[in-house]
Amino acid sequence: MKRAVIIAKGDVQRVGYRDTVEKIARKLKLAGFVENLKPYDVRIIAEGEDDVLNELITQIRIKDRPTSPVSVEELDFEFVAATGEFEYFEIRRGEWAEELGERLDTAGALLHLSVELGKESVELGKESVELGKKMLDKQDRMLDKQDVMIEKQDAHTQVLTEFRDQTQQSFGVLDVKYGAISENMSLVIEEMRKEREEREESMDRLTDAILELAESNRKNKR
Repeated sequence: MKRAVIIAKGDVQRVGYRDTVEKIARKLKLAGFVENLKPYDVRIIAEGEDDVLNELITQIRIKDRPTSPVSVEELDFEFVAATGEFEYFEIRRGEWAEELGERLDTAGALLHLSVELGKESVELGKESVELGKKMLDKQDRMLDKQDVMIEKQDAHTQVLTEFRDQTQQSFGVLDVKYGAISENMSLVIEEMRKEREEREESMDRLTDAILELAESNRKNKR
């Protein structure tokens, strides 16, 4: 176990830095105290294990945090032998008037910080609104393009529909025409078949007559 003697420099008085150090030290289960060191610094005395003391130094090095008015510009520290004289970690405060003034200063600093953060939030809100307007404009343009595409698709659909109807009508006409042609061809074929049958019958009769005449001549010669 060792003791860390730490001097914090920067914006560390009248900004609630001691309260922050006390919370951190208590979470780390360290013993010791934190106090203001005139005119501007803060002194921290903490006892504990080496790794825990190093963690304390890391966490109390507060700087450039948007939610805190504290800004630790420098930390001077050294390790010495622990005495074990502390039972817990505490804030050593000065006279009540000084402490009251520091509390008021801390409240004022936090109020100022809140106002600044509020202004930043308003600006961010304005930027978000402008961004939202731009996004809406883009969406409107996209919707307009979609409407144009839908109109073109409707026109194409109409053309295809008309082409389909005309094609069906043309096929209907062809069916009628070819139906009539087919019927006429059937009649022609039937007439040709009858004529062929009649010619075949005539040829058969002629053949029979020739054969009879030949047979008659052959008998007469005898």
